[in-house]
Amino acid sequence: MSYRSGRSYGRSGYRQSGFGAKAPVEVGKEYEADITEMSHRGDAGVAKIQGFVIFVSGAKQGERVKFKVTRVARRFATAEKV
Repeated sequence: MSYRSGRSYGRSGYRQSGFGAKAPVEVGKEYEADITEMSHRGDAGVAKIQGFVIFVSGAKQGERVKFKVTRVARRFATAEKV
């Protein structure tokens, strides 16, 4: 954490302010984003909203997809294509 600004940024560039940092997505809501890469296992596409990583099952790199968030963790979320 930077003592000057009171903020820290993770590798993704998503602002992390310690405990209680709020993810820019919510469970049950639908979003649309580009799939920029594939997960390491290759079973999900990776989208980012405000630098926050979302693993979208069934999505392929290069697609623009609508998805519904199924789980939000501290550093990532999972979702399914709509």
